[in-house]
Amino acid sequence: MMITKVREWKEAELILHFQLTKIAAYQTPLMQEWFEADFPIFDSYEQRLFDEILQDAQDNIVAWGEEDLKMYFITYVLRLSGLMSPKNKGFVGVFEKKISATVNHTKLSVRSDFMVAKGFKNIIENPYFHFQEYKPQLNPTGEPMAQLIEAFLIGQVKNANDKPLYGCEVIGGSWKFVVMEGKNYCISEALDCTKRESLLKIIAILRKFKHILETRLLD
Repeated sequence: MMITKVREWKEAELILHFQLTKIAAYQTPLMQEWFEADFPIFDSYEQRLFDEILQDAQDNIVAWGEEDLKMYFITYVLRLSGLMSPKNKGFVGVFEKKISATVNHTKLSVRSDFMVAKGFKNIIENPYFHFQEYKPQLNPTGEPMAQLIEAFLIGQVKNANDKPLYGCEVIGGSWKFVVMEGKNYCISEALDCTKRESLLKIIAILRKFKHILETRLLD
């Protein structure tokens, strides 16, 4: 049986092929609104967890590989954000989910490292948030930002509506947030998760997305 290799797109190729527009940080109303998120107020358990993962990141993030980064740090950030809580109704957070669609006669397929979608348990319907993460050095066989944009294009086809899509790219300690509306996408400046105020901001932004999801995106 012949196996067809999935194309590894570059961000610039996606921009040209799908006629996308990349917008500088904070220059769209949705991105500005998303970043206007107040720092979280933690209970005692959350504060201890926050302090522990911040110290772990400061001590170890340079040495962590992809799975280390996910298991020792990212999963706890997502839990502090509320995106992995079993109490959530109407949406689920799932890891390592492959999605695909034909976009303007072009077949796209990508594995989302973490996805927030309408669904139940491991059954997903409409994707709303995509998360691409890598170890400190860029993966030589693929661009995480390109994979995030692919996921957005696939999500637009699957959702079949004009609602925006949200996401995040993580490379080591650097976190960038992305909002896509139609053919336009905006990328934030990087936040360094090894700095206390930046990590608080990252969690605040993710909690703000949860509010946006529950009040605007869910059908």
